[in-house]
Amino acid sequence: MRRHPVPLYTLMVNALAVVLAAALSLTVSAPQAQAATVTVQAESYAAQSGVALEATADTGGGQNAAFLADGDWMRFDNVDLGGTGRLTVSARTASAVGTGTVELRTAGLSGPLLAVIPVSPTGGWQNWSTRTTEVTTHPTGAQTVFAVLRGAAPGDFVNINWFSFAGEGDGATAGWVPVDQAQWNAQLAQFRAMTPAAVLAGVVRVPEFNATCTYSHSKPDDPIVLPGLPGASHMHSFFGNKSTDAFSTTQSLQAHTPTSCTPADDLSAYWIPTLYQGDTAIEPEGMIVYYGSRLTDPAATVPFPQGFRMIAGSAKTQTPTPAGSPGQFWCAGEGGEIGRSADGNWPVCAPKAHLTHQLVFPDCWDGKNLDSPDHKSHVAFTYDGKCSGAYPVAIPNLSFVTSYPTSGGTGGFRLASGMASSIHGDFFNAWDNAALGHRVRDCINQKAKCSAAGTF
Repeated sequence: MRRHPVPLYTLMVNALAVVLAAALSLTVSAPQAQAATVTVQAESYAAQSGVALEATADTGGGQNAAFLADGDWMRFDNVDLGGTGRLTVSARTASAVGTGTVELRTAGLSGPLLAVIPVSPTGGWQNWSTRTTEVTTHPTGAQTVFAVLRGAAPGDFVNINWFSFAGEGDGATAGWVPVDQAQWNAQLAQFRAMTPAAVLAGVVRVPEFNATCTYSHSKPDDPIVLPGLPGASHMHSFFGNKSTDAFSTTQSLQAHTPTSCTPADDLSAYWIPTLYQGDTAIEPEGMIVYYGSRLTDPAATVPFPQGFRMIAGSAKTQTPTPAGSPGQFWCAGEGGEIGRSADGNWPVCAPKAHLTHQLVFPDCWDGKNLDSPDHKSHVAFTYDGKCSGAYPVAIPNLSFVTSYPTSGGTGGFRLASGMASSIHGDFFNAWDNAALGHRVRDCINQKAKCSAAGTF
């Protein structure tokens, strides 16, 4: 029996209880050809049968392909499968019931089999997991790819948000920034030589520390997406390193010590699109950047490599955010939410409550690249409580919790990037290696809640 569309589940992530990990004993290999990753959104099909679309509660928002049953299919044109090297194929799926597979075929519905991705229940139609498989022999270059659904029983059995194809090419691809192997090995050696501090009695056993930041400055700059192009971006509100601008690099951030964050050892740059009420900018009263773990075992987590950068969310997502939407702005404080803006996209808070948002970043890394062309393909979210496959390295789970000194009103707000759904955040790591390493070792690896000072 095919299911009927249902309202979205509310997606709430508790930043104060982030848990992590994945077995990692990493010895970084010599430089090699970088993986060119192509992400294909499921709703971008060129043709389909039996497919419906719905708003997704997955990170990044947008739509997912829904109500998929045995025999349904989607066709995607001009999917770049890269060169002749290994191909890592992933699918972002959610399922409340049943099992089955997604067959990926080239050329036609019954064409050569590229990969088979298993599907099993994830706990809900909007509880998302990434399934990954490795392909050693495959066609190269641009291909027509068919996703054919094979259910083990009648009825809908899976939703799909996206597919990705990470192929090893013949050389470095534009936009990939490989980690300096010698520097990373030295940073890892320093980290692993650290003796963990003894956890005091009564300490809350949650793997977490934070950087507590105030607003620093605003600029229409983005040193990750538009480096070296001042004024080319929409307006951003910056936190942390007070020198951050379009020309910022790892070296420049390390060289400029003033920061709006505690501790002073964190010279990283954090930024989000500026919020406006009418034409007036409403700058945040503060941001807490939580470093934690969402994985089953946080003990193998390692620090971010120096110069690491990534983005969560998307400025291109422009969809309504009615009450109950995933990842929406909310009201923190006494009285909470008391209404909605006229367009329904923003909460109206009680007089003593403030507009708040929480943005969660991926926590698994490919171990090879400090950045990628879309600033996301070198990282992924955890799957089944661990980091594995193309993303084997467990890194701290970042979460931006931002509070604004306003309760809002019927007129609502807008972001410099557009609608509320376009909220996104950027992280450019410039922590002192020792300070970050000790916090990961003491707080995350030992599953102990620490303050911004890195103490229990």
